[in-house]
Amino acid sequence: MVAIADSLHENLRLELRRGCLTLAVLGQLREEHYGYTLRKALADRGLEIEESTLYPLLRRLESQGLLVSEWREEDKRNKRFYRLSPEGAGVLEYLASEWKRLNAAMENIL
Repeated sequence: MVAIADSLHENLRLELRRGCLTLAVLGQLREEHYGYTLRKALADRGLEIEESTLYPLLRRLESQGLLVSEWREEDKRNKRFYRLSPEGAGVLEYLASEWKRLNAAMENIL
């Protein structure tokens, strides 16, 4: 029974995080980053994200038109740099407003 509870807790925790990660990545990409520096910036602010989660999320957000990216050479290595597109900036503003509204409601509930 404990294993089932642990599994359920982990699944629910991951589900809760999933939506937050999109907002966090969009927020952090107001400044340009490549993958490693993005992961580090998020972790420095208390939100760890695995590469196996981050890179598919970046590709999805770019395919949705919310991010733009470009390959550049830095330190003799090619790196893909990401930043918000104008559409992404609008979506970030909308989602941040919705986050604040939801967070206030949750604070009242909990």
